[in-house]
Amino acid sequence: MQPTNDIMNPIQLQQQTRRHFFHDCGVGVGKIALASLLAEGLVPSSAAAGESASPFAPRATHFPATAKRVIFLFMAGAPSQLDLFDYKPKLAELEGKPIPPSVIQGQRYAFIQPDAAVLGPRFSFSKHGKCGAEIADVMPHLAQVVDELAIVRSVHTDLFNHSPAQLFVNTGSGVPGRPGMGAWLSYGLGSEANDLPSFVVLKSGGSLSGGAAMWSSGFLPSVHQGVPFRSQGDPILHVANPAGYDARAQRESLDLIRSLNANQYSAIGDPEIETRINAYEMAYRMQSRAPELMEFSQEGQETLDLYGAQPGEPSAVFANNCLLARRLAERGVRFVQIYHAGWDHHSNVEGGVRSQCAKTDQACAALIVDLKRRGMLDDTLVVWGGEFGRTPMVEASAALGRSMGRDHHPQAFTMWFAGGGIKPGIAYGRTDELGFHAQENPVHVHDVQATILRCLGLDHSRLTFRSQGLNFRLTGVEEHEPVHALLS
Repeated sequence: MQPTNDIMNPIQLQQQTRRHFFHDCGVGVGKIALASLLAEGLVPSSAAAGESASPFAPRATHFPATAKRVIFLFMAGAPSQLDLFDYKPKLAELEGKPIPPSVIQGQRYAFIQPDAAVLGPRFSFSKHGKCGAEIADVMPHLAQVVDELAIVRSVHTDLFNHSPAQLFVNTGSGVPGRPGMGAWLSYGLGSEANDLPSFVVLKSGGSLSGGAAMWSSGFLPSVHQGVPFRSQGDPILHVANPAGYDARAQRESLDLIRSLNANQYSAIGDPEIETRINAYEMAYRMQSRAPELMEFSQEGQETLDLYGAQPGEPSAVFANNCLLARRLAERGVRFVQIYHAGWDHHSNVEGGVRSQCAKTDQACAALIVDLKRRGMLDDTLVVWGGEFGRTPMVEASAALGRSMGRDHHPQAFTMWFAGGGIKPGIAYGRTDELGFHAQENPVHVHDVQATILRCLGLDHSRLTFRSQGLNFRLTGVEEHEPVHALLS
């Protein structure tokens, strides 16, 4: 008997909706059924009724992987490649003179003026290692491990302001809302850690122009987003139980919540419910693992001294983060993103670079040494770089001799890679005599991303996610390729 009022109960509304669907959309039902049949082989067999498969379950790769994990040392603010890795004696020769108009014609900058004068390297360079790579003397520790590095001097990007450029390196897009690289890897590969997040974020040095959008999960299930850790005290706030709430009470509460969430997931299949289930369980497991993770005293004084780590010391946060990154990598975390801000030197580039190198050089080199001696460098990919580079000229000729800062430079900058299937002790790419354009073997940011994915066994063109009717990928829709010359 049909209800006499105008308001239907939920079951009647559901039935009415189904009748309407099959009546008006009959042509599409066959397509949906076919898609369902084709997709059956893609559903993990462990996803029993009422219980979803773990989103962190390890997944097969497209190729044999040379790296299991990534530690990305992101130098936010853009280090001056001309004062660190890309020595240009021609700049010293032309210092104080106007940059040739033909060089900057048609280029866009953040602050540069038409009368910009050339600025030479602020530090001395020397050749180091068997490879003979030229490194500025302000990075003495990195110079000692240069034979482990592949230095790429011809990276270029599409964007010249900090926030969109930082987003571009981290997410493949200059617009917020895309998944971070670590989220893509968590989604594509799963995790080797069952008591820590797959994607961990560590920060030092100040605020980040790109903000939390750089480690967002974007349109991917939110379980894959980066989890910020602290390098001192509790690594994650509000994980510990409140007073009076013991482990048994917590376990019983979580079991009840899991059962309710599983029933709801079985009924409607919302992936965010799966995220909620995994978040509760991950938090529970992290309660026991997180305190142990922060026990730097287990490392011994020699290791602390190697990094320059000082637990609880604010001036050593970057060093502490590098040591913590190694500990996270040992415990199966797939992607550790270390952000260190403070490289934006529009004035006093010499003092700024010297200050930042004093904070980061030792720990970066120590990470390479420590991973190698533990047998982890072979399957851990370490990446260093910022969002763009710095110009060969100051922002205005009037600034020469006073502030001597460099503007944003997207046309060419330097990144380095180590371990994880990368050829050691090589230099790749070359810029022109002014360090302005990538003249040989240019490497786009999307090429860098494709190379990182390739080391982890993933084809960047096949790692996709469908959202709003489109297939998205980290490396965009343009034709980009891994830099095969870097791969061992």
